[in-house]
Amino acid sequence: MCGDRSMLEVRDVTKRFGGLCAVNQVSFSVNKGVVVGLIGPNGAGKTTLLNLICGIYKPDAGTIRFEENDITGMPSNRICRLGISRTYQIPQPFYAMTTLTGVAVSVIHGKKRPHMSLSDAILEASYYLEFVGLFSKRDTLAKELTIYELRMLELARALATTPKLLLLDEVMAGLNPAESSKALEMIWNAQEQFDITILWIEHIMKIIMNAAQQIVVLHYGQKIAEGTPQEIANDAKVVQAYLGGRYAQTERP
Repeated sequence: MCGDRSMLEVRDVTKRFGGLCAVNQVSFSVNKGVVVGLIGPNGAGKTTLLNLICGIYKPDAGTIRFEENDITGMPSNRICRLGISRTYQIPQPFYAMTTLTGVAVSVIHGKKRPHMSLSDAILEASYYLEFVGLFSKRDTLAKELTIYELRMLELARALATTPKLLLLDEVMAGLNPAESSKALEMIWNAQEQFDITILWIEHIMKIIMNAAQQIVVLHYGQKIAEGTPQEIANDAKVVQAYLGGRYAQTERP
């Protein structure tokens, strides 16, 4: 699914933590309907950039626009209700809640539904649990789930806020190859069924090169390359900084 107009605009965004410049004048755009991969070595500033987009951090400089809205420094709850949601590299569910209740909280918190009744929220949460294959675990506490199930719960909670733009942070981390394949299929299904755009941090190059139409590469907080997966795989700067070899884009099934 390819888009033809910009949904997200990041322009000259900078974030410092004391003397460390974690993100340094980064600019890129994300068109509606595409998957954009965000790659780079550990410490490159990828998660910090996602935190700036979703309102966890405020940038020290630069602007972030989502559709017609300037969301620079906007609180994360307002950004969520505009249509941006995310998953976390380290899952952050409500561990003492059942999976069903945890997703219901996201339904209530989500876009344009702050006054939904709890019973309606639980009914809708059941749909998202079913979508990610966790409905049989609806009465299970989040703390009792496997890492794959936690990843799927993260995805269900993010989808339950009805996002237009979904930010994924290393959703494959800790998964075995079979689980990674299932998770990838789930993400593709979600993109198509819910008509979402995806900005995705991922370290598994074969997955992100297959899944994304556009790749943005960060290194020491700066953007060093941007292009198609094939262009990035053959970019000498990227190979030297991160890939350590050449990856050919494979066809999406």
